[in-house]
Amino acid sequence: MKKVSVVLSVLPLLILISFTPFAGVVGKMFPTMSGETVKDKKVNLPKDLNGKFSVLCLAYSEEAEKSLQTWMESVFDKFVAGTDLMPCDVLLYFVPMFTGSKAASAGLAKSKLLKDSDPAWHPHILIYKGELDPVKTPLEMENKKVPYVFVLDAKGKIIYATSGNYSEEKMDAIEDVLE
Repeated sequence: MKKVSVVLSVLPLLILISFTPFAGVVGKMFPTMSGETVKDKKVNLPKDLNGKFSVLCLAYSEEAEKSLQTWMESVFDKFVAGTDLMPCDVLLYFVPMFTGSKAASAGLAKSKLLKDSDPAWHPHILIYKGELDPVKTPLEMENKKVPYVFVLDAKGKIIYATSGNYSEEKMDAIEDVLE
């Protein structure tokens, strides 16, 4: 009977660990990737994080970009616009990824974003044009239908990762690792 109670007491912990998003990427360095903001500033991640904690929101399909929009206002307000009371100096990038045959449309998308988006957002939209596998594989970004959100420490190590639509629970977890 003692074995059964021990197994039952450990079971909830095992279930929680098995559902922790991207448990395999937390603790690893974010892979090198380069892009340009809509204002043509070249950014090399994680090198150009300049010792700051960072929130990176990546999407590599149109469906994922639509889901990424559920994150944009809340994350921007919290970390950039200063409308939230959280005192922190965090870099934020939304990264639409143009890979394969879609790489040719990156310039058009960039022009449209420059024209149609609020200028306050321009430094935080990073257009990635390149190969998918060098980013997708190490970050375990298997489902192209969802966006992926990574929180990096000041050295570029992943300290939190999640995917899918925005939720208050996910934002709370991000805030917890940034405190």
